[in-house]
Amino acid sequence: MGIDLPLIWYIIIVFSIMMYVVLDGFDLGIGLLFPFMGRSEDRDVMMNTVAPVWDGNETWLVLGGAGLLGAFPLAYSVILDAMSLPLTVMLFGLIFRGVAFEFRFKADHGHRPFWDKSFIAGSLIATFAQGVVLGSFLNGFHVEGRTWVGGAMDWFNPFSLFCGLGLVVAYALLGCSWLIVKTSGRLQQNMRELCRPLLILLLVVIAIVSIWTPLAHHAIAERWFSLPNFFFFLPVPILVLVLAWGLWRTAWRDSAHHLPFILTLALVFMGFSGLGISVWPNIIPPDISFTQAASPPQSQGFLLVGTLFIIPIILMYNCWSYYVFRGKVSPEDGYH
Repeated sequence: MGIDLPLIWYIIIVFSIMMYVVLDGFDLGIGLLFPFMGRSEDRDVMMNTVAPVWDGNETWLVLGGAGLLGAFPLAYSVILDAMSLPLTVMLFGLIFRGVAFEFRFKADHGHRPFWDKSFIAGSLIATFAQGVVLGSFLNGFHVEGRTWVGGAMDWFNPFSLFCGLGLVVAYALLGCSWLIVKTSGRLQQNMRELCRPLLILLLVVIAIVSIWTPLAHHAIAERWFSLPNFFFFLPVPILVLVLAWGLWRTAWRDSAHHLPFILTLALVFMGFSGLGISVWPNIIPPDISFTQAASPPQSQGFLLVGTLFIIPIILMYNCWSYYVFRGKVSPEDGYH
């Protein structure tokens, strides 16, 4: 029995996207939470919690995009053509946010508010654009043969825009729970108070998307609600409710520091899993599977050698950087 190279690459790309969502999600969430924290000292601490690691988090986005180009060039061409505008906006948001991140620490008090606003805007734009891309991906693409034939503004629809807002809520909750881990005192207490409202908003978003998606797409409705699939997939919504209940209880518990963040990560992972179930095995929804979009086996095998070498290095780098900069961040700490 031969090695299923398309399946391996599909797993690698999904893993890379998930790692990006997890790591850069709370990173972007810091910027989304800036408007709730008006004191410059609190914002300094918030940025210092991610200052040593934020640029390394985006490595997974690069890996996922490069892997998609090499392993599934058809999917790469269709998705980039269809999503050229929101993806370009996302990149500008990430760049502008990165510039604001660095310049804020070097600016004087008179110019710092400008870079604060820039950091907020870059985080919001990048997050919203990613959510729009996700919603458009679920909606599917108009493809004839191996050519995308849709319109340049197909992504501009109520469902995609709602997914953009939903991802803003998800990243804000990730950032909130991350700050519970990394801060203490009044700032941590403010995050605990924000956690529950954000959790309620996220559950509302999940509920609306869970209803909207099968109503709009018959194939997704059949995937979830036909028998015996319904019983196989029933643990996903049950686990979402269990994790949400656990997060609701631990958010206000003074002794709980890491648990709210772990539960939030698990909640986001379950939402990500639900979306994966909806589109499997398609990499270009609604009907082009990852095997149909795969590059030749020789190309996938050649790329796999280097990728399997580099992934452990990236993982070790991430783990080591988070280990070195573990613990609480105080106002006296600084990394710039």
